[in-house]
Amino acid sequence: MKTFIKIVAALAVLGVVALGLIIFVPVSKTAPVALLSTDYQAPEGHGKYVMRLADCKACHTAKDGKPFAGGRPIESPFGTIWSTNITPDPENGIGNYSLDDFRAALYDGVEPDGTHLYPAMPYENYRKISEEDVRALYDFFMHDVTPVAEKAPETDLSFPFNQRWGIRLWDWLALGDAGHKSLYDDAVLDRGAYLVDSLGHCAACHSPRNAIFAQEGNTAKDSTYLSGGVIGGWSAPSLHGANSAPAKWTAKDLADYLSTGRNSHSAVAGEMTQVVGESLQHATDEDLHAIVSYLRHINGKPKTDAVAQKDVGDGTNAANATTTLLASADPSMPLGPRLYLDNCNACHFVNGKGADGVFPEIDGNSLVTADTSAGLIDVILNGAVLPSTEKRPARLAMPDFGHRLSDEEVAELATFVRQGWSNKATPVTAAEVADIRQKTAQK
Repeated sequence: MKTFIKIVAALAVLGVVALGLIIFVPVSKTAPVALLSTDYQAPEGHGKYVMRLADCKACHTAKDGKPFAGGRPIESPFGTIWSTNITPDPENGIGNYSLDDFRAALYDGVEPDGTHLYPAMPYENYRKISEEDVRALYDFFMHDVTPVAEKAPETDLSFPFNQRWGIRLWDWLALGDAGHKSLYDDAVLDRGAYLVDSLGHCAACHSPRNAIFAQEGNTAKDSTYLSGGVIGGWSAPSLHGANSAPAKWTAKDLADYLSTGRNSHSAVAGEMTQVVGESLQHATDEDLHAIVSYLRHINGKPKTDAVAQKDVGDGTNAANATTTLLASADPSMPLGPRLYLDNCNACHFVNGKGADGVFPEIDGNSLVTADTSAGLIDVILNGAVLPSTEKRPARLAMPDFGHRLSDEEVAELATFVRQGWSNKATPVTAAEVADIRQKTAQK
């Protein structure tokens, strides 16, 4: 018995020592992935371009707030995480960061004092950024951004998620090697893979999370890579697989969607609105081509299409039956289709196909048929506005219907569009609508 007690005591001491080492031993900062000369200067304007592709402004600028001053709430399964001030203000921002400090934040998720950043900051992806782009970003934030002497709200999660030392254990399990390896004997595909995996951090939303909430799948060789995820309760659709948009759309449709937020099939909503408005619309034609080529390549498609063809639908009996029902305008039809005719038909039409580049398709729309209906419910209740881009400046808007439809009516309408035409998704309940209505009303 005494021996057993001694063993338990020894293990307890070892546990305390190990915990102390985890908490108090400083994190080793990841070294540069390439050695550049100390006087290296990024090309003029490159830092701002990298910032845009990394979409820094979208997360680090509050609604109606000053650029990069933080204060935007980011919802997570563990509570609200507030984005930080990343202006060069020395007291409230990153003005005192050295280049090594800045790189450590991007690669390791660690502040100069050793505080661990929550992985809402996508350092799991940013650690793949090249040293040239790290230098360009650092120069931009230190010299081209206006300092803002405002302290962003502190993130205050409940126990045990407020114990940031635990993130160090997560990092050991979740983080891969720094830098981005070339996988193809093709400069265009390698550039596309780099942009998607690092600056674009697409996997942060479009890849599923495993048991420890790390991203699943690191390369296109992994079946879970970019196979779809959930962000803020909304479904982020798959970008990899037979039913994904890159597998079904033409190269032009994909390029139009990424650069303007709309194409002949769909339109952005939710987080993708800011991604297009703040980031992707600014990609050069060459980089946009690289992203499109890569996303098509991992889905077995050529870089470009010889002829772009409009998808006219699958012609299934179910799709035809829905179209016929709506076209009949039979007053005895169920509530769902009647609500569609009253509220949706003028833009999306009886065939659910909408109008190219103006009104998105309902039939086959990934937002409509997603496993989680939160995004669809949100759009019905609160409407949606397309971003204004250089190529398509019009801010087309879908009106909100939450003020005129009850929870039960929204549930009936959502269920109808999720199961109409060729769509085969689960029904929506009034309780789900009530939950989304309450959550969005608080924003």
